Amino acid sequence: MAKARRLKPQEIEEIFRRFHDIEPEPKGELKSVNDFTFLVAVVLSAQATDSGVNRATAELFKAVDTPEKMLALGEEGLREYIKSIGLYRAKARNVIALSKILVEKHGGRVPGEREALEALPGVGRKTANVVLSIIFGEPTIAVDTHLFRLGNRTGLAPGKSPYEVEKELLKIVPKQYLRHAHHWLILHGRYICKARRPECWRCHIADLCQFSEKTPAPV
Repeated sequence: MAKARRLKPQEIEEIFRRFHDIEPEPKGELKSVNDFTFLVAVVLSAQATDSGVNRATAELFKAVDTPEKMLALGEEGLREYIKSIGLYRAKARNVIALSKILVEKHGGRVPGEREALEALPGVGRKTANVVLSIIFGEPTIAVDTHLFRLGNRTGLAPGKSPYEVEKELLKIVPKQYLRHAHHWLILHGRYICKARRPECWRCHIADLCQFSEKTPAPV
């Protein structure tokens, strides 16, 4: 596959204008009832689908919605709720450990500082970015496999690592669109610009995208 040409500023502006026109207020697909349960859902979503996490947490979050209640449930009890999720044993361990830290160091609240978030078990840069963006409204962009693929495939933000793509996106996304850029891109990558067979025939930015092997509509 030929390397995509880097998009021009006016092309980037047009891409996000179209995303905005199609869905002015995009929403994530993970379900939660408060900040704590959102953090837990994001931790559980690593290497798992949002729909799979939602199925597992539907009953969990009815019973547990604070770090104190999570600690009372315990690791073994939590495993019973989330055993349908990949890596559930390690994730249960991390959720109990982060709940303990939230109670002991943050008064049971989810901290709004990157350093404090990334100090929590199971929380890396991507998870911290999601939390900072969704809970605290900070202009961050969490680069997952979808955004990494999109950045390179389209010419929007080429980079050799997720961090490089993140830095490039933060540089080139017009300020007025930065708040929702993460959701627009992740949903576009999840449902249209798919890994194996992108659905270029129904893509709203296909004329701007620099992907040279665009897929035709199925017959």
